[in-house]
Amino acid sequence: MAGVVVLLILAAVVVVVVVAVMYPERKGTPGTGSSHWKGKGTTPYLQEIILGRCYTYITTVNPELSGKNCHQIWDLLLTAFIHKHPCSMREEDYQPLMDLGSQSIPCDKTLFWSKTNNLVHRYTKANHDFLTLEDTLLGYIADGVSWCGSSRIDYNSCPKWNECENNPGSIYWKMVSKMFADSACGTVQVMLNGSIENGAFRNDSIFGSIEILHLNPDKVSTVEVWLMHDIEGTQSESCAGPSIKMLKSILENRNISITCKENHRPVQLLQCASNPDHATCRLCPYVTQ
Repeated sequence: MAGVVVLLILAAVVVVVVVAVMYPERKGTPGTGSSHWKGKGTTPYLQEIILGRCYTYITTVNPELSGKNCHQIWDLLLTAFIHKHPCSMREEDYQPLMDLGSQSIPCDKTLFWSKTNNLVHRYTKANHDFLTLEDTLLGYIADGVSWCGSSRIDYNSCPKWNECENNPGSIYWKMVSKMFADSACGTVQVMLNGSIENGAFRNDSIFGSIEILHLNPDKVSTVEVWLMHDIEGTQSESCAGPSIKMLKSILENRNISITCKENHRPVQLLQCASNPDHATCRLCPYVTQ
């Protein structure tokens, strides 16, 4: 009889372990794992968000990708980070997901950005002639959400990028940024912020440290800089400024030419929608009343 009881206890333990492995926590309840990180934890209802965005993307945003398997995309994302220390992620962990979610970008349609998040995405929503990373499938499903976990999904906290280099978010975005840059061809655009004090171009940004280094000079002929200034803000840098000169040097050393426009008018008109009475927004801006 004692032997039967022992076997029943062991069987119960096995069932509990299997269920914990196959069905990690999905809702916004605290997980076990690390809770001492400084970043926000896994986004509640992450699975539902990823699946919902994926189906929205392949059915309405880009129906040409209707053959993508959204449930497999979620499974590969979960497999990539679950049961791994959140500071020990590797590119190999995400590679199956990168392969499944890859897509081609038409030539002359790639739009990079740095420190212009809100403005650049307002522009691509209004003008579908250009695509940012967040307008691709893998960028769209992951924009603004976070994830990590070791024994379980951790809803309490995840590492910030400056806490450890190989965290789930940084590895993911670096990989999709590389893939986005690798796919670029023809003339590519980049929207930079000319109103920040530390320079419009920074070589430690994702654009400066990853994307420009993965542009293929055999496919990309020109980088066109759109240097935007805040209508009500300062104009800290022009196309002749030091950080733009540094960007020019990097690109020309890679045999890629560069042009620069200050306050690209189609983008500036979006800024004017929020401040239509500003002098910059007049049809004849230099006419005074």
